[in-house]
Amino acid sequence: MLSHYPIYTIEAECQDCYRCLRQCPVKAIQVENGRATVVPELCIACGQCVAACPSQAKQVRSDLFGVYKLLRSDKLAYVSLAPSWVTEFPDVSPEAMIAALRKLGFSGVSETALGAQEVSAAVAGILAQGGPRLLLSTACPAAVDFIRGYMPELVPNLTPLLSPLLSHCRMLRRNYGPDIGVVFFGPCVAKKSEADNHPALLDAAMTFTDLKAMLREENIRPEDLIPGPADRFMPHPAKEGALYPVEGGMSDTIKAYAGNDKVCFTTLSGIPTIESALQGVHNHVLPRPVFIEMLACVGGCVRGPCVSSRRPRLLDQLDVFARAAQPGDDLPVRQPAVSIAERKNPSPVDLPVYSEDQYTRVLRLIGKFAPEDEVNCGGCGHESCRGLARAMLEGLAEPSMCVHFLRKRAMRKANALLRCIPAGVVIANNKLQIIECNEHFARLFGEETVMAYEASPGMEGAALDKIVPFISLFRRSLDTETDIHRDALRFDDRVFSVTIFTIEPRNVIGGIVFDVTGSELRRDEIANRAREIIRKNLETVQEIACRLGENMADTEILLRSLAEGFSSGAKPIGDKDMRGRRP
Repeated sequence: MLSHYPIYTIEAECQDCYRCLRQCPVKAIQVENGRATVVPELCIACGQCVAACPSQAKQVRSDLFGVYKLLRSDKLAYVSLAPSWVTEFPDVSPEAMIAALRKLGFSGVSETALGAQEVSAAVAGILAQGGPRLLLSTACPAAVDFIRGYMPELVPNLTPLLSPLLSHCRMLRRNYGPDIGVVFFGPCVAKKSEADNHPALLDAAMTFTDLKAMLREENIRPEDLIPGPADRFMPHPAKEGALYPVEGGMSDTIKAYAGNDKVCFTTLSGIPTIESALQGVHNHVLPRPVFIEMLACVGGCVRGPCVSSRRPRLLDQLDVFARAAQPGDDLPVRQPAVSIAERKNPSPVDLPVYSEDQYTRVLRLIGKFAPEDEVNCGGCGHESCRGLARAMLEGLAEPSMCVHFLRKRAMRKANALLRCIPAGVVIANNKLQIIECNEHFARLFGEETVMAYEASPGMEGAALDKIVPFISLFRRSLDTETDIHRDALRFDDRVFSVTIFTIEPRNVIGGIVFDVTGSELRRDEIANRAREIIRKNLETVQEIACRLGENMADTEILLRSLAEGFSSGAKPIGDKDMRGRRP
């Protein structure tokens, strides 16, 4: 049923925040082009990145298609239901939940806690026989994968047993046949890895989110169902095993079985806690036998990555306690009903060793030239600058992830621009107090302003209205959130070119100011000369027009007289002389 790794990234939704990297206990995240993706070879499928992602770019693989295919096949399909279901469906009775699952098409519903009881009985037997001085639980697959990959020296200390889920699968197949289908519903992502690694036992591991989606698709509301006589847990309800979802629940059940006061029981929840508590412990001889219940999720399974409950954790724990038989309630001394032995093998993660020269070269790429430059702010998602450098050497990180480096580089660029731009530049807040300005700006407004700038470069906090004579333009731009440009603002004997623009609406505003007094004077002189030439040209044109008018009048009189002579029939002047000269 495996189509891809249990956790994947919708890259288009990744917001370049590195929150998943900060939450990942093993830093199994690769950042490329600002997008964070899971590295399966490093991942332990704890699901912390899924729970932490603010944009839901980290997603859990959906196996719904495979489950529906199983339900439509000829196989009988049974549910292994995690005991933490009571925190996800607090208003639903066990019988109603069973009825809802049966309505989906499952042949029966059984509690994963039955497998937990098998595991507790088996661990109690190991402790009674005087097993290893240090014994680590294998109930949490994410914690087991962490030990196998990152602390392989402690693999011999893992209990050689199947997890409660896989133990339950073995019980179901013994009771109802090896060819049945088994589907788990719970709060855990790492159970999907168990399904991928043990397909002969577990057909699919689904989350409570998946279960709710299935119920919605089939329009089933468990709280509205009326259960029937067949709506009972198979083969029987669990008892103390239902305590496993809470911190210390497993240890409490084992104590009830073992009856061994010589063993120290403790619980470690959260991968960082497990790592810090067990780091180097294999080099020491423990003064007494110790059993450690390991949980990858702080708070236990009731706070798994696929739990939607936002109630106080205490309320969820109380719901679990209410549904489980408490140790001390005259519990029978159990013996394992099925063989659940499984030897764990190391699977160390390949962590290459880098030289100090390699670290130095990479640290310089992010502006870390000396130890004091390594601020270890954690903005990149790694605990230290050297952690980021290591990730860069492994090809899992980019220099742009260093927020401190980017900020310093941006400040250097901004300062260089302010220093070199041949104009007065000022940035002010919504109270019109200067945030930053350059020296050119100070020199535009007199010696007192220059002295103030020399005393405090940038003039941070200075009142802008005490400096510029056109403060009303800044106020208007700030209030209206519009840019304002004036080519020639005249104040006294000076002329300014001013551009005012919004940086953060109603919060931060900027201005660029030029003193164009000299160019404006030259422009006025040119304009005056042009006007004088135009005036003279107009006079000349007028004079020409007058003369043309006089000439046109004389011409008009002559033409009129000629026209009148021809129209009265008079002979043209000179006609007689012309006749006398003919041959």
